[in-house]
Amino acid sequence: MDIYLEKIGGFGRYQKRIFLLLSMPTVVVSMQKLAWVFLAPKVNHRCRMWWEEDNATYPMNDDLMNLLYPEDDQCRYYSNVTLEPPGRNYNKTLSCDGDLVYDTSQYSTSAVIDYGMVCDRSWLRAIVQSVFMVGMLVGSYILGDLSDRVGRKPVFLGSLVVMVVVGIGQVVIPHYAALVVLRFFLGVSLQGIFLVAYVLAMEMVGKNSRAIVGVVAHGFYSIGYFVATLLAWLIPSWRWLQIAMTLSALLFIPYYWIIPESARWLITKGRNEEAAIILKKAAKINKQEVSQDLLDKATDAPKEDKAKGNFLDLFRLPRMCCITLNIFFNWFVNSGVYYGLSLSTGNLGGNPYLNFMISGAVEVPALAIATLLLNRIGRRIPLSAFLGLGGLSLLSTMFIPENMNWLLISLAMGGKLCITASYAIIYTLSAEVFPTVVRNVGLGSSSMIARIGGALAPFVNMLSDFWTPLPLLIFGILSFMASLLTLLLPETLGCRLPETLEDGENFGRKELYDNKAEVQLNRRPASAADSETD
Repeated sequence: MDIYLEKIGGFGRYQKRIFLLLSMPTVVVSMQKLAWVFLAPKVNHRCRMWWEEDNATYPMNDDLMNLLYPEDDQCRYYSNVTLEPPGRNYNKTLSCDGDLVYDTSQYSTSAVIDYGMVCDRSWLRAIVQSVFMVGMLVGSYILGDLSDRVGRKPVFLGSLVVMVVVGIGQVVIPHYAALVVLRFFLGVSLQGIFLVAYVLAMEMVGKNSRAIVGVVAHGFYSIGYFVATLLAWLIPSWRWLQIAMTLSALLFIPYYWIIPESARWLITKGRNEEAAIILKKAAKINKQEVSQDLLDKATDAPKEDKAKGNFLDLFRLPRMCCITLNIFFNWFVNSGVYYGLSLSTGNLGGNPYLNFMISGAVEVPALAIATLLLNRIGRRIPLSAFLGLGGLSLLSTMFIPENMNWLLISLAMGGKLCITASYAIIYTLSAEVFPTVVRNVGLGSSSMIARIGGALAPFVNMLSDFWTPLPLLIFGILSFMASLLTLLLPETLGCRLPETLEDGENFGRKELYDNKAEVQLNRRPASAADSETD
């Protein structure tokens, strides 16, 4: 298959056309994954005083605020204060008990306001996002396996339909429990959309184009930042904002009749004639002529042993076990730090819309730099360097004075740039480190571990209530630890990919692995697993 694709143009006109179409849903997926920043932003609030009416507004005279409320505590008030001299008594405070006045000057509506996710209920906000990440974890496993069984297109269409239904449902059903459940299924469906679109794109290009295509695909994820920021600025209601982001997915339902099924998947299912039609169309659009003999070879299912490894095989051999654990930790850190920084832009101070847009803007140079380095320097050293620089950038926030918020934001965005680049690189490195027999399960497991990091990120961000830089310090320490451990991984640039568990055990031991190089080259099957990813 790879020989055929390179013959007709590894990334020719046909592939570019399909790649562009498949990348557009990534914009919607990105918006939905990051929308919680605007759907449930932190909102300033204070206790409603006993003399205030239901239509009370947040602003209050500063002197009166200092008199009535404890410093840095928006959830309590002095119960025995007197407005006449000698003033308040500091001995007794009471909780608001949910009777709050919210600051609606920046966000007129918010899920935080509607469901009262503040004070002793603030953990409910983190629960919603964590459950959403768990949904992504489940979707990575279930829908990835389902797409291997029934095909890429049915899973893609089904995920789109589910996304629209639950996306609308979470804003029309006014119950917190319904919001949590529907956000879970939204996370599941988004993985079905992104996973299938990404894998379809990777399976149709030649092997020499996979690295750049994989990184460029993440560029469309960054576009979601700008679109989400624009929509959030134009649509003040969080419910209508969610509806607008959801309904855009309807544009991609016709893809079921426009986008071809994966030729690689068709071949693995013995549907060679259907695969041949797609491959011949690709050659025609690319204006390339290929012999029938080459087409027949491309559509012939490999006669190699089809046995695949299982999850336990990742830990069966000692060196493979260490590599697997290292890769898992890298995915955990990359996902946790990436989503932690992406979702915490509202905690940094300043204009939240501008912060969010900058957070997306820094991804563009990050992906460009990663693309340039992947095929020039390699995978391991750039990955370690980006994680290390990002960690140092985030750790340095502990020394920033409170009146230099612009510097805090700059360092946080520097960390975001580095983690974006490292996240793109870990995709490629992981696909090349795991042997073919366990590549699917290795990448699927890595993706699941990554979701655990993403699920914990909202709780880490809650620590900003105690000290603004604290989440950044935790993310910085994790990034720096991952940077050091990355140096223990083998370099994969220019290496023939490992096939068996024995190959994986010896991968990176040049004197052992190269002895089998020619044999591996001749017997290596073309597998869609080579490009399976998150």
